[in-house]
Amino acid sequence: MTRPLLIDIPQISDPRGNLSFLESQGILPFEIKRVFWTYNVPSGERRGGHAYKTQSEVIIALSGAVDIVTVDQNNTRVVFRLDRPNKALLLPAKTWRRMEYFSGNAFCLHLSDSKYNDGDYDREDRG
Repeated sequence: MTRPLLIDIPQISDPRGNLSFLESQGILPFEIKRVFWTYNVPSGERRGGHAYKTQSEVIIALSGAVDIVTVDQNNTRVVFRLDRPNKALLLPAKTWRRMEYFSGNAFCLHLSDSKYNDGDYDREDRG
């Protein structure tokens, strides 16, 4: 896969509320090796602004909303709005991304197929 893709996350609803879940190599196309999150992002700030050379990542807005600007390997630019905890954005390796327009209560979960490696970052600005 070379393009970003929105993934539907299962949602089980009943009068007590909603429950969603993810499974490695089921709903997600990879085994999760790293988890991190972004939150309390000040108004007007941006996060990201890079691609990973080999790493794939999934981002979920568990609370609030955020826009994610992507540029894929074919130089196609697409903006995705994440605003539901049952939608995820899959970013294949070599996909440039920038997160912006965070709502005040935005809490984003990031799931990666690789452990942290500073050498895997491509910080060329494509936005």
